[in-house]
Amino acid sequence: MSISLTTQDASAAPAAPSLAEATRVWARIGLLSFGGPAGQIALMHKELVEERRWIGEQRFLHALNYCMLLPGPEAQQLATYIGWLMHRTVGGLAAGMLFLLPGALVMLGLSILYVLYRHVPLIDAAFFGAKAAVLAVVVEAVLRIGRRALKNRVMIGIAVAAFIGIYVLHVPFPLIILAAGLFGWFGSRAAPELFAGGSHGGRGAAVEMPGIIDRMYERGELAHADPSWPRAFRVLAVWLPVWLGPVLLLWLATGSSSVWTQIGGFFSAMAVVTFGGAYAVLAYVAQAAVDGFGWLAPGEMVDGLGLAETTPGPLIMVLQFVGFLAAYRAPGSLDPLLAGCLGALLTTWVTFAPCFLWIFLGAPYVEALRGNRAITAALSAITAAVVGVVMNLALWFALHVVFREVRTLDLFGVGPDVPVPDSIDWRAALLATGAMVAMLRFRLGMIPTLAVCAAAGIGLSYLPAAL
Repeated sequence: MSISLTTQDASAAPAAPSLAEATRVWARIGLLSFGGPAGQIALMHKELVEERRWIGEQRFLHALNYCMLLPGPEAQQLATYIGWLMHRTVGGLAAGMLFLLPGALVMLGLSILYVLYRHVPLIDAAFFGAKAAVLAVVVEAVLRIGRRALKNRVMIGIAVAAFIGIYVLHVPFPLIILAAGLFGWFGSRAAPELFAGGSHGGRGAAVEMPGIIDRMYERGELAHADPSWPRAFRVLAVWLPVWLGPVLLLWLATGSSSVWTQIGGFFSAMAVVTFGGAYAVLAYVAQAAVDGFGWLAPGEMVDGLGLAETTPGPLIMVLQFVGFLAAYRAPGSLDPLLAGCLGALLTTWVTFAPCFLWIFLGAPYVEALRGNRAITAALSAITAAVVGVVMNLALWFALHVVFREVRTLDLFGVGPDVPVPDSIDWRAALLATGAMVAMLRFRLGMIPTLAVCAAAGIGLSYLPAAL
């Protein structure tokens, strides 16, 4: 019986794409990757697991769980991981860079518009409408990821505990991940069926719907995914200089106090502590950029985050905005716009180069651990916890889109952020509600929803925010 099913699945499995075909798909994903990590992961799952069947559900979730543990944008690293599995290093580079490139170019253009035309009402109104639409994108993505990861009451409980921990108690993201991983590790020994990997709790899901990568593994075509110490040393020998070499050269050429050395050093440090994405480091980066380096004026970090929300690609691209303003305002002998572009390029380089290092170095060992029940249970629990964290991010975004004022409710030194009811912006609430109805009820696509909301934002901008 098993042989018959395997033969049937093999005949039904799609053919492996060429590198050129895969590159076109990665470019499409990069152009459509709006909505932050939740929306981006949901988009990749739909494109790669459900529609194209490039990768099976279990392997997709296993890779996602690993990327959740890494500093930096997990969605971009997940794309790099899958591209590397299919077409080795060149495939990983194509997937990761094409995931970044559209957002980086758009963010650079928006940064230039910000310093030149930031007070133009029409542009501000279009951004206002797009932000309301992005809220709907994030909510829709949270629902999709939650349905996939929360397979039973234990996983739901982990997600709820993570949400309360980060939203109410302000527990640091790495501690939440560590606690979830330990809970899954030890819980698998008491009740392994509750922590098993897979799609919706079905034991045979990954067998019934194998992906192209799973077939390649069965045929022994993923030799590059076998862990090897010589290979690991080669990766370190290449990617550490790629990442930190420009920073060292700038330090030698311009000195330790130059804006270029400051940008390279600061954002290289951020690249290894950005657990939880842009929101997790927003407060620290804002404080350092405003009070420490004097790169930004108060409130400009929030403006940059708003711009990043309207672009495709990782939300951490907001750091590129900070690097642009830093160099734009301290250009030295360069033209300010040229200096700003170079500052943005440097920030993007030192932020995302280590992302490729984490994947190319660690992915072979992660693949080798796929059959380890305790590791799989720990990663499944981590995925459930991340659902709770993403729910917190969605709520945080909703509060700051729909309400003009948010305050922290102090309960013995901890407490959640709550809106000031009188500060509700009915225009944002109307746009966000309409966008959610369009996407969740009528299945309107992401790009049409963004376009309609941006146009509606321009029209509503002529009306007062308060009733």
